[in-house]
Amino acid sequence: MEWTRSETIALAASQCTQCHGLGLRLGRRGGTSPCSCVMRSIFRACYRRFRECASKEKSLTNVNLEHSGGAGRRSSWGRKDEEYMADFLLVSKRHLTEEEFRIFRIHFLLGADHALCCAKLKMDKGVFYHHLYRIEATLGRTFRELEPFALFPLDEYFQGSKPEDVSELRLKKVVQMERTHQSLSTLVPLAKAA
Repeated sequence: MEWTRSETIALAASQCTQCHGLGLRLGRRGGTSPCSCVMRSIFRACYRRFRECASKEKSLTNVNLEHSGGAGRRSSWGRKDEEYMADFLLVSKRHLTEEEFRIFRIHFLLGADHALCCAKLKMDKGVFYHHLYRIEATLGRTFRELEPFALFPLDEYFQGSKPEDVSELRLKKVVQMERTHQSLSTLVPLAKAA
């Protein structure tokens, strides 16, 4: 996965001491890698969308028809909100250690604040926040680099088509319609004023 400055600069924290708000850091061998502030920003955007999907009333969710590219041009029905929530949870469980997932479940899924988490996990506040930032950075990178369909950017996940797929979806036959220029008075009879 190639990270560019154009995609990281908007997500970077302006006060970050590691990347100075640019989103990329220089590596040991001269290469660049995304900063942790960018990864945490990606996680927070995905988590915000997860909470929106979870808080929707189930009768308000939409069923979408998704077209798949290729020779068969098959379509399938799906509930994108529920699929996103399932993907978010399963990817998180798969990529976190058992201890990290326990913290993730208590803080992010159950909504406990830091005081309750520290008491439940028997952990110091500073250690808890170090774990939390590490979890956010790990999942942010995972959500962006997931193959074949990443959870971030969110618009690509929910719209389903990428810019290279648009050319396949164009209509093959376009029929031009004649334009008739009729005045409005011939189309709509006007009442005579007395």
